[in-house]
Amino acid sequence: MIDLSGKAAVVTGGSRGIGRAIALRLARQGADIAFSYRSGGASVDEVVEAVGGLGRNARAVQADAADQDAANRLIGSALEAFGRVDILVNNAGITRDSVFKRMTEQDWMAVINTNLNSVFNVTRQVIDGMSERGWGRIINISSVNAIKGQFGQTNYSAAKAGMAGFSKALAQEVVRKGVTVNTVSPGYVETDMVMAIRQEIRDQIVESIPMGRLAKPAEIAAVVAFLASEEAGYITGANISVNGGMHMM
Repeated sequence: MIDLSGKAAVVTGGSRGIGRAIALRLARQGADIAFSYRSGGASVDEVVEAVGGLGRNARAVQADAADQDAANRLIGSALEAFGRVDILVNNAGITRDSVFKRMTEQDWMAVINTNLNSVFNVTRQVIDGMSERGWGRIINISSVNAIKGQFGQTNYSAAKAGMAGFSKALAQEVVRKGVTVNTVSPGYVETDMVMAIRQEIRDQIVESIPMGRLAKPAEIAAVVAFLASEEAGYITGANISVNGGMHMM
């Protein structure tokens, strides 16, 4: 059984969707949770209450991890609350879809900053502490579209592919210090982002998935929890696809 008792985890973008499922799953396995969110609301309070209901401590921080000062504030809050960060899940992400011919610089940079630069901003705040303690888990949430590409998503596919490259390179630097760095690449998941896609397009997506359905956020969270555990201590630099057979490597 996965046991994360005594561990402290940070999840970026943890108030909804995949991030929420990850935060709750890590808490269920025994970890205290700090998570970031960009805009407040009932979803933030609900996650804090749910983590507390599992007997763990929660810290919610309004912070856009694409901004270095905000990333510093997120990790500073986690360190203040828990004294260290053992597990980091870089999950924050947005889309600004458009064919490349019409893509604006603003839409390109917004996606690169939120989906990729945030990984640098947050990871650099925790990697030294993990290395010094001789234990750490960094898990980056990428996408099937980083592997296969997607029409209208040059910005998103590029940023998410960059996360996988980042993971492989950093994994080599810290592997002897007891820190693992891995990527999880979900397919299409039942989140607000996916459910906002027009029904006819969503139907086409489901038809393209051999398993014949969208993933549930909890199914992504289960893989993250395993990678955060002692049982996954010999896995690093990996990119694990969770896409129902949509793209097989």
